[in-house]
Amino acid sequence: MANSKLPTTSSRQEIDSFLERVRSTPLVKEQGERGRLIFAMDATASRQPAWDFACQIQGDMFLETDKLGGLEVQLCFYRGHGEFNFGPWYSHGTDLLQRMGSVYCLGGLTQIRKVLKHALKETRARKVHALVFVGDCMEENVDTLCDLAGQLGVLNVPVFLFHEGGDVKAANAFSQIARLSGGACCPFDAGSASQLKELLSAVAVYAAGGRKALESYSSGKRGPVALLSRQLHK
Repeated sequence: MANSKLPTTSSRQEIDSFLERVRSTPLVKEQGERGRLIFAMDATASRQPAWDFACQIQGDMFLETDKLGGLEVQLCFYRGHGEFNFGPWYSHGTDLLQRMGSVYCLGGLTQIRKVLKHALKETRARKVHALVFVGDCMEENVDTLCDLAGQLGVLNVPVFLFHEGGDVKAANAFSQIARLSGGACCPFDAGSASQLKELLSAVAVYAAGGRKALESYSSGKRGPVALLSRQLHK
């Protein structure tokens, strides 16, 4: 029987590859424009621990981007029977945290298609610089998701996916979405929570200020971000 699980903790090579992908992704941004990032999460029943952790790290994303002119983040999530939610654009971490704290997870099937379609609609109205998605499974037509990811790639909206758990089907789908949109995918679990925090912050810094800002952010950092710093100075 084929193995249906993958290792769930990011290896050093995977983290290195992810950060390199973030570094090499071009940022299409007008001078003086605030970075805009959609933060999307699977809020089905199995996701509660990851949701709670994500609440803890949102403030750090904003702190790291304040000096770059700020970041606007929109929370987007799905749960239950066909429920899909998105809110206003937040420019302060406390406002986003308050909203996230009011959400509870509820069992249901994945709705990644709605996340990607929403990102397309938003960026056509006003430029979105990156989409972050955190989830653990995929129960949809992968070709449909790939088509939408390709459309985001054409509009220069990279999708950065964080895959919790070891589901092979999800891993393959997330990898293709990342590739077609020009983004990247990286696995994580509770044991690599600190890595997720740094990697999310790196994406936020990229969305706010691009490659140069990410290089500055990497300076003096240890762990995953230190790998990026060494690459930038090669």
